Amino acid sequence: MAIRTEPVTINLGPQHPSTHGVFRLRVTFDGEVVIDVEPVIGYLHRGSEKLAEGRTYVQIVTLTDRMDYVASMSNNLAYVRAVEKLAGIEVPERAQYIRVISAELQRIASHLMATGFLLNDLGALATPLMYCFRERERILDLFEMLCGARITLTYMRPGGVLQDAPDDFWRALRAFTNDMPGYIDELEALISGNEIVLARTRDVGTLSAEKAINSSITGPMLRASGVEWDLRKADPYEIYDRLDFDIPIGALGDTFDRYIVRILEMRESVKIIEQCIHDIPNGPVRGDAPPFIRAPEGEAYASVEGPKGELGFYLVSDGGISPYRCHVRAPSFINLTVLRDMLVNWKMGDLIIIFGSIDVVMGEVDR
Repeated sequence: MAIRTEPVTINLGPQHPSTHGVFRLRVTFDGEVVIDVEPVIGYLHRGSEKLAEGRTYVQIVTLTDRMDYVASMSNNLAYVRAVEKLAGIEVPERAQYIRVISAELQRIASHLMATGFLLNDLGALATPLMYCFRERERILDLFEMLCGARITLTYMRPGGVLQDAPDDFWRALRAFTNDMPGYIDELEALISGNEIVLARTRDVGTLSAEKAINSSITGPMLRASGVEWDLRKADPYEIYDRLDFDIPIGALGDTFDRYIVRILEMRESVKIIEQCIHDIPNGPVRGDAPPFIRAPEGEAYASVEGPKGELGFYLVSDGGISPYRCHVRAPSFINLTVLRDMLVNWKMGDLIIIFGSIDVVMGEVDR
């Protein structure tokens, strides 16, 4: 017979390792069972949207690097697309291919971190995370070849990219795409059939398709719930409409599905990159965009399918060299809105795993 105890409210984080130092959950427990949750956000506020009002359109690229700081390329792409739409700037074809390659490399790197830290939260303290770091290092090496930086990249520019890829980049990229499928196989062999992983993730933290849609959830979380929605297919941008790739979806919307969808998406990203390597044309990588862009008065919204979901930038211009207003649709923030529904009636140990499966970066949430 279940014995009801006196409810106890505790603070989980921001010091708890699973909250990554900048997030707090106010959780009410009945014994070990979660009966209520209040996410508390506000430990990493950077004011990026307000800072953008005092910077030129090109300078703002550096601010986007520091939101989702494990997916800088994706942030760059979403922002520069909004500027190009606002100012009517054309992008050369070669630059579009390089952008897609960069974005897909970044997707793989982000999903590797999501997978490694999920297993870390589950209790596997070293091996899976180190496997993921190992492969991510090769991607960071490729980024360093492109722009000299590894994390905060500022590689993309309104009208194209900073510079063309060097010859060494293409050799290293081909080696990476040849090796990566085997590395994903190795990672899956370690994780996907593991009895402990299955027991801790199957049917845990289920998110229904209806709830996900009604909450504006996007990205792997939405697709894990069985909804086949991806902006690269639904509203193609750059040269995605020329590429052949699949959209992995889950069946139950549980923690395991969120993990496996990211694994499958990494495989599809490798396919996309290989097609881009084969088809990329010669030509310039920067369009005719002046150093100080003066967009005409008006507004524009542009978005990309980021590693965590739809990442969009809404810009308003008053005709000056800086945006009058800037707002970011941050998928990490929106995906957190269903956290309470996913946690209630689960236990303390499950809470950590469910939160980890959302894959949030607080720089994007509290921007």
